[in-house]
Amino acid sequence: MASYVEQALTRGESVLHLGRTSWWSLSGYLFFGMVLLPVGVGLILLALAWVKQRSTELAVTNKRVITKFGFIQRDTVELNIQKVESVQVQQGIMGRMLDFGTIVIAGGGNPQAPVPGISDPMGFRRAFLEAQEMVLKERAAPASAD
Repeated sequence: MASYVEQALTRGESVLHLGRTSWWSLSGYLFFGMVLLPVGVGLILLALAWVKQRSTELAVTNKRVITKFGFIQRDTVELNIQKVESVQVQQGIMGRMLDFGTIVIAGGGNPQAPVPGISDPMGFRRAFLEAQEMVLKERAAPASAD
């Protein structure tokens, strides 16, 4: 089964960077899941951690930024790469040490879209800025060739 990002791609669109939920951000679920495993409740917590990790998608393409949350109920945010005004990174102490954090994407006229628990948030931010710069150069190139 294809991921949401793969299904959402349009003609000529390609994925430049994929973000993933960090297992470290789910450490509470994992810890209590292991502790409570003998009682049976732990299995539910471990399953919740797995679903959260697998059902969150974040991608930068050559045309837009795509985020998707949820397993049964799906919430998506898709912003044209040219319309994104800022990509913020929020990291606490543990996030800095274990390299995970929240990405907050803000676009023109759109509310902010926070994506919590992303692995390597600075790498995602860097990939987005490089993609945005590449798209802006491609759009400006035909105008300067005239």
